[in-house]
Amino acid sequence: MSDLRSAADSASAALISRHGEAERARVEHGVRQVLAYWRPDDGSPEDLRAFLETEFLPRGPALDAAFARFEAALERIHGHLLALARDLRFPIDVDTGPLTPLDERLATLDPFAHLDEDLFATKIAFAGLLNFPLTTLAERRAAGAGWSRREWAEARLAESFARRVPAEVAQQMTRALVAADAYINGYDLHARGLVDESGHSAFPDGQRLISHWGLRDEIKARYADPDGLAAQRLLQRALERIVAQEIPVCVPGNAAVEWNPFTNEVRARASASAPAPASDREPDTRYAHWLATFRAARAADPHEPAHPTFLARRFDRDRELAPEEVEALLTAVLEAPVGARVAALIERRLGRPLEPFDIWYAGFKPGAALDEAELDRAVRALFPRAEDFAAAVPALLERLGFAPGRARFVAERLAVDPARGAGHAMPAGMREDRVRLRTRVGPGGMDYKGYNVAMHELGHNVEQVFSMAGIDHTLLAGVPNVAFTEAFAFLFQGKDLALLGHGRDDAEAAGLRALDLFWNVREIAGVALVDIATWRWLYGHPEATAAELREAVTALARATWNRWYAPLLRHADALLLAVYSHAISHPLYLPDYPLGHLVCFQIEEHFQRAAAEPGAFGREVERMTTLGRLTPDAWMRAAVGAGVSAAPLLQAVERAVAERETAEGMAGTR
Repeated sequence: MSDLRSAADSASAALISRHGEAERARVEHGVRQVLAYWRPDDGSPEDLRAFLETEFLPRGPALDAAFARFEAALERIHGHLLALARDLRFPIDVDTGPLTPLDERLATLDPFAHLDEDLFATKIAFAGLLNFPLTTLAERRAAGAGWSRREWAEARLAESFARRVPAEVAQQMTRALVAADAYINGYDLHARGLVDESGHSAFPDGQRLISHWGLRDEIKARYADPDGLAAQRLLQRALERIVAQEIPVCVPGNAAVEWNPFTNEVRARASASAPAPASDREPDTRYAHWLATFRAARAADPHEPAHPTFLARRFDRDRELAPEEVEALLTAVLEAPVGARVAALIERRLGRPLEPFDIWYAGFKPGAALDEAELDRAVRALFPRAEDFAAAVPALLERLGFAPGRARFVAERLAVDPARGAGHAMPAGMREDRVRLRTRVGPGGMDYKGYNVAMHELGHNVEQVFSMAGIDHTLLAGVPNVAFTEAFAFLFQGKDLALLGHGRDDAEAAGLRALDLFWNVREIAGVALVDIATWRWLYGHPEATAAELREAVTALARATWNRWYAPLLRHADALLLAVYSHAISHPLYLPDYPLGHLVCFQIEEHFQRAAAEPGAFGREVERMTTLGRLTPDAWMRAAVGAGVSAAPLLQAVERAVAERETAEGMAGTR
């Protein structure tokens, strides 16, 4: 290493002599960056010196040309590899019929696996590191507000080469995630088989509820059902059996059995000719997948010295927010005294004591009193196929406030597919490719749940189209982090009923939206805290078994519940905070949901302050989404004039709950 350092010092001196003192800082910075990643098998000290002296570019036309070439090349590389990965995964993500072993094998073929190695082997990465500056998060936060668009793009360019993960390590993570995704996407419960002690089922034939999304959303839907309480209790118990891995192994995906989640008894359905099913509980498969992801992530730790744990990579690198910052935002919501007043309001509305599943109370939504069966019929008539939703996108966007030309701009760059899982959006990696919207479309057409998901994913897609195809530098494509694209998804999802003709836009409706959003954030904040705590536990117990992880997760879920939820919902030790399937198939994704809600609320407040002339909504969405991948604080200040904060939501909830207390004759506390 001393020989390499000596060669680097000699090259630095030669370059400064050649280009002058004005380039000293760039030379020294670039040489240090190359030396940090150069390995003996990359070349001898003489090779290093020759590379540095040949490849350094002073400011001017040559550097500008290299920047433009890098930007164009990286767009093509990432765009084509992303498109290939999407095509290889297509049957895993899209409902094309039964999966085959070949489908799963092709999905584990990661086109990106060798990219880091190839970029360094060809010295493309070294050319980028020599000429463009790697920056720390602290530097971006301190100086980014004064940077030009070119300076931001250069910073993101250098980041493209800030990791050097071996292909086998990258493939290990891909295999773990594909296996986890296949497990989750196939984890359906046939609702008609969920029965109470009398053998009665409150669910129709043919209804399949994916865990956790479908089960949770069915709990929400039953608030509009006068007889829905028993079904909600049964669904809660089913969710807790899944978390504890107490569910009989024969239940998921099996339409021929009946299962009572309260007693955990299982039997063949009367209409089935199958023999009596085995009642053995599911093995710790859920936690085995979680462990496999952890071990794959840990294998990458030595190769990312700037972010040596998965927690550091997901927060400091990907979110550009420290875990402690995120936790502070979430606990600000959880500890807000107004939470008890909102709980009392919900209890009064329900006319009964609260129960654990009431963390998903949906009664503040504008359509809470609507019959979901009627909504299902209306949606199926509109969208019998995925293609029908795709055809409707321009009209939907125009009704939301986009100019016709901009609505077509988005629709032409979007494709809609029937999802195998609950639904998702997939971005494009280059301007000419299309983004993907996936939601469940049953044999009879899209139901209301599928439409609600489709509107959520459409928000992602609008952001993805504008932030790639409409941006000045593709190196800045995207938004600061996943929470920000979730914010746009929530923004669009919240307009789903209005587009069906059931919307309201008055002061009372605004207050109800604030209450609904607060209760949602309060619920998912605890889920996120459990996710973060679990990863900390894993790093503290790297040799844990799946059974030990199960015990740790359930203990963390109970502890978080008992601290923040039991005082309001009057039941201890609930496991619902550990039920979200993202924890298995999308590791450490869950904190983006509460963050996204907080960002969404600040964006909505901005829209309320903005001019109300026609088209303002569409223009402001496009303006915000083309700001690009700045740091969260810089983006928020440019978009809405303030940093990320829970205060605006809490203030709005204080006002809304006071108004509801007055209107409903309630006391201010429980």
